[in-house]
Amino acid sequence: MTRDALPAAVIWDLDGTVIDSEDYWMTAEAEIVTSFGGTWTHQDGLDMIGYGLPDTARIMQGRGVDLPIDVITKAMTDRVLEQMDGRMPWRPGAPELIRGLFDAGIPLAIATMAQFAMAERVAHAITGVAFSAIVAGDQVTHSKPHPEPYLVAAERLGVDPTQCVAIEDSPVGVTSAASAGMFTIGVPLLLSLDDAPTSVSWPTLAERTPQDIFTAFAAGGSEL
Repeated sequence: MTRDALPAAVIWDLDGTVIDSEDYWMTAEAEIVTSFGGTWTHQDGLDMIGYGLPDTARIMQGRGVDLPIDVITKAMTDRVLEQMDGRMPWRPGAPELIRGLFDAGIPLAIATMAQFAMAERVAHAITGVAFSAIVAGDQVTHSKPHPEPYLVAAERLGVDPTQCVAIEDSPVGVTSAASAGMFTIGVPLLLSLDDAPTSVSWPTLAERTPQDIFTAFAAGGSEL
């Protein structure tokens, strides 16, 4: 396969894609809401997957959390980071695939709705890898499902977004990447991607290789 047939970059979502951290976020959300006497169910947490932290914070304010949005988002992030100190919950195959892509010379970026501090923590935890760009939720105007996070990532990498592969776990994230014109690999975790605009859907990243990504991208999604 020639270099021209390879993706210009692979851009990764973080929560639910690289790390299985959605339970950490749900725990943080529930603890904050209940501390103000409100109720936060598992379904409430599922409904927020993929959206920006300010979007979640506004819903939490509606459940009685009497704090500014920026204070809520920092409190959520701090609680998730605290849980990550105990265990970094990698999704099977994600660190190995990222390392393989880096070794193959493919530029890598992160496009996440988490704050930059958390994205940087995860990026640095993957030994032997350097991400060329990190686009975090506190660095963009529009949250996913808007395409801005992925368009900014491509811009920072200096590549055509239509020549990039995005890897996502949620319908919101897939919509963001697809709206940016990217070839999107969906790897569902807690939410179905059956109705999401994925180019390819894989049940797991375990045992997947860079060549699997290259082959799917070259085939335009017809090769799984």
